[in-house]
Amino acid sequence: MAKDIYHDTVKTALEKDGWTITNETFTLPAGKRNVFVDLAAEKPLTAERQGQKIAVEVKSFVSPSPVKDLQNALGQYILYAELLAISEPDRILYLAIREEIHVDFFSESIVKIVLANHPIKLIIFDPNAEVIVKWTH
Repeated sequence: MAKDIYHDTVKTALEKDGWTITNETFTLPAGKRNVFVDLAAEKPLTAERQGQKIAVEVKSFVSPSPVKDLQNALGQYILYAELLAISEPDRILYLAIREEIHVDFFSESIVKIVLANHPIKLIIFDPNAEVIVKWTH
């Protein structure tokens, strides 16, 4: 299975944000088949809050058609969210996208319409600085 081109960038950004990467490819069982989320991470326990677990699907949005990329990302996100709800309901799924895509493409009407009906949790990252810019819930 090929990694997204920003897989290692998002991994580094999560580690800088205090997350511990527990799996670089997180397997979700689906009957006779398995699906694979790019990353799984856990926030270390602290005295102030409970430990958190996340799964992160990294999407580059570099094809000639960002709409096609959105279709693929949305399909994967919905599939993974449904499977996580069964196998690991305490793990929250995020879609990781570059800041440029968030500003340019995710501000367009087509994306806003879809996200209004299918809320997606996002991790927006800066690929050059390898940092997380924003979390959306």
